[in-house]
Amino acid sequence: MTQAVARATLLACLLSLSVSAHFLKNDYLITPKATVVLNQISDELTEKTGISAYAIATTEKLKEGSNLYAYVKPYESNASKPYVILVFAPNAVIKSSISQTGRLGLIPSSEALKQAYDHTKVLHYFNAFIGSKDSNSLQSKYDVAMLQAYSELADELAVSKGVTLKSTLKDSSNWIITLFAWIVRIGAVLLIWIYFGRPLYRRIRFGKQH
Repeated sequence: MTQAVARATLLACLLSLSVSAHFLKNDYLITPKATVVLNQISDELTEKTGISAYAIATTEKLKEGSNLYAYVKPYESNASKPYVILVFAPNAVIKSSISQTGRLGLIPSSEALKQAYDHTKVLHYFNAFIGSKDSNSLQSKYDVAMLQAYSELADELAVSKGVTLKSTLKDSSNWIITLFAWIVRIGAVLLIWIYFGRPLYRRIRFGKQH
């Protein structure tokens, strides 16, 4: 009985993290751990700028051509203006004829606020991780992509108000990405040396001895 209560309490805690005040909707696409980090960024952004940034992560299969502005309407009553809502809908249909799915969107509360961030740049951070070819699980990619895009959005909103956020992840992640890129380059050079350079060197060196 005690164990059952403990499990129920743990589940309630996890659910409360998954559906946080900063997630208007989260169909368990983003894990509680990632949600905690997102909440920290959101709290600092609102405290320093007065702007709220929300996220929606939904498994709904939105129809082709669905209007994301219309989709977020039911959630606006739970959002404090001014705000920007980051929408992630991996099952939304983009083009049914080729079974293409997955939509992203940024919905500002006003046209003026839309000028405070670069829509393309923010969503690029999301797509860069979702589309990466590596051994990370899809869940991990969802978490990292959401945090990267949300972090970039928060940074840009903060810059528009002349402030700097300490909780965002973009700078540290860019350092990791740069390091990874250099590792890949070095690895490529080593492979070229092992499979082409060294055999050629050995043939030239030992060929002359004969």
